[in-house]
Amino acid sequence: MLTFSFLPFSCGEKAENDQMNHSPIPIDERVFYEIFVHAFYDTNGDSIGDLNGVTAKLDYLQDLGITGIWLLPVHPSPSYHKYDVTDYYGIHPDYGNMEDMKTLLAEAHKRDILVLIDMVINHCSSEHPWFIEARKGKDNPFRENFVWSSDTLVHRKEPFHWHKNGRDKEKYYGFFWKGMPDLNFDCPEVREEMKKIGKFWLTEVGVDGFRLDAVKYIYPDSLSGKNVAWWQEYRSSLETTGKDFFLVAEIWDESAHIGSFLDKGVHAAFNFDLSFAIEEMLVNRKDPGIAQILDEIHTSYRDASDSFYDAIFLKNHDQDRIMSLVSDPRQARLAASILLTLPGIPFIYYGEEIAMLGMKPDEYIREPMVWDLPGADPGQTRWIKPRYSTPERISPVKQQQEDPGSLLAHYKKMIALRKTHPALARGTIESMNQIPDHLCAYTLHDTAGDVVVIHNLTGKTAKLDTRLLNASGPVLYLDGKYTKDRKSLLLDPFGTLVQY
Repeated sequence: MLTFSFLPFSCGEKAENDQMNHSPIPIDERVFYEIFVHAFYDTNGDSIGDLNGVTAKLDYLQDLGITGIWLLPVHPSPSYHKYDVTDYYGIHPDYGNMEDMKTLLAEAHKRDILVLIDMVINHCSSEHPWFIEARKGKDNPFRENFVWSSDTLVHRKEPFHWHKNGRDKEKYYGFFWKGMPDLNFDCPEVREEMKKIGKFWLTEVGVDGFRLDAVKYIYPDSLSGKNVAWWQEYRSSLETTGKDFFLVAEIWDESAHIGSFLDKGVHAAFNFDLSFAIEEMLVNRKDPGIAQILDEIHTSYRDASDSFYDAIFLKNHDQDRIMSLVSDPRQARLAASILLTLPGIPFIYYGEEIAMLGMKPDEYIREPMVWDLPGADPGQTRWIKPRYSTPERISPVKQQQEDPGSLLAHYKKMIALRKTHPALARGTIESMNQIPDHLCAYTLHDTAGDVVVIHNLTGKTAKLDTRLLNASGPVLYLDGKYTKDRKSLLLDPFGTLVQY
């Protein structure tokens, strides 16, 4: 099990007594928060979020109960989203500089908050110096860093992935876009440089790990074995630093295929199947068998790996926001209750805790975080005019902090509950029998004791015979009440019960 301890010492220095001073939080008991720095908080008045803005909001995150953050790409890039990197050793000037990053890390670690950064090594930018050189001709020494072909049959099979290079007879491969040429991982220099970059950020800068982008696209599906082998090699190389680190991967694939990446490769993978199942459950207000779905996924992972972590989430920066997909605003509380009572490592997308809205195109699911009423907070970002998360539709952080019944307060309560009862984070999940499908009910089995969780998926009060619950222990959380004779449970609309 991965654990992390922090003391206020300089980057690279090891404190011999850190175990005595701090009780490390296991990685599977942490709650992460995904931040698009561009949209988060501005400290220099240019309307764009920056690293110092993240530092300024660490107290807010700590108060919420967050113990890890994931920063979307921070490297220099020609795009607003920065998934096309031009310098893997730098910080985009809009976000600050390396000293700002080290300050953020130091302040986060004082609060026992891990910091992961997005590492995008499947591809780089077409403006990266390597590619500028490579496109000059076949004899250029950087040509082999990328994937080229003059085979017109190959081009026709994947017309959207092969791109022209002027009058060059060879086209280059860029799976996502012509501005993102794929790197060639059959080139030894590329492999070694990517390991060197990872070690730099772990040891010289001091980050705690990486969210790895586009993990399954290093090689095509027909060469999946080489793909898995690369990530095993990458992790093994980083382990030579002797530093604790955490690798969580974006892998859009079936659980059986994801499991192979977890075998001595990445530590965790984002659970997209679970995200879609939660969405289906909220939209249809019926349980599709979410506990069984999750148990089957974990069984598949166990078949492939002796050790894995499951990164669970509602939505992320590539998906429509959850509150734009449901019809009743009360379901925001239910969504939080579901996510934070399922086993795994939760990742909360910035603004979910205040019910931010957003629909594609991507810019509008990455709108500015809403901190206060218009004009009241000079740190409010304005990188784009919001279409969905406007002050008229979203109650800002400042107002929700003053309301004990707010969604923000509910998130804080559920995160605290999860920390107090680790079975919610690491228990083995099992569906409860004979429960109507307008309820979602499951048991989390753990050595510390079993926990029963029931969610009312409807907008009406739900009545449940307590004989079906097999739970007479203390109530940890309840939206509703038991009848006086305790024979029935009355669960509020979109309410939740958590009970030993």
